[in-house]
Amino acid sequence: MRHLKVADLMTDDVVSAVSSTGFREVAKLLAEHDISGLPVVDEDDRVVGVVSASDLLARREPTVQDLMSAPAVTVHAEETAGDTARLMVRRGVERLPVVDEEERLVGIVTRRDLLRVFLRPDAEIRRRICEEIVADALGMPEDAVEVHVLDGVVTVGGRVRRRSRARMLVGLAARVDGVVAVVDRLAFQEDDTRLTLPARTAHAPL
Repeated sequence: MRHLKVADLMTDDVVSAVSSTGFREVAKLLAEHDISGLPVVDEDDRVVGVVSASDLLARREPTVQDLMSAPAVTVHAEETAGDTARLMVRRGVERLPVVDEEERLVGIVTRRDLLRVFLRPDAEIRRRICEEIVADALGMPEDAVEVHVLDGVVTVGGRVRRRSRARMLVGLAARVDGVVAVVDRLAFQEDDTRLTLPARTAHAPL
């Protein structure tokens, strides 16, 4: 199952600064491009820090080197949108510089970019669940269960043979890009999730 990657969402035309960029020049860049922060790179385009409008407001230092937050929290272009969103929340940041295998700046991704994931059409979400999960991952006919999607909320219904299969379907559906929540209305014939205890022998401890 393919997930949207940072490379699918990022902006590759990045406004950046270097360590020697002055205070007023950074303020000008932020204002002209209507952005709240930008990455700081070295002579090889490797990200060494991030400077934001909050940094400028907190203190006035001559150059970016004295203002930036370092080391910078970055993300690789091949990371998934979901993992990147969790990293942003965990680190409390609004944007992440995107780097390649050699840690060179290739783009920037923001929380606003990641929110685009949840604007995917309901029909596309349903198609992916039916094709990639029901058919490909679980090996069932696409119409083996009922799948309804409204505003990103997925409702799955019908009957499957095993409870484990129902759990897997719901879990995988929740991971599809654009899914807000999954309502589980699946029934099952066999509960194969209960542990079967081995029969006690005469030598087994009490």
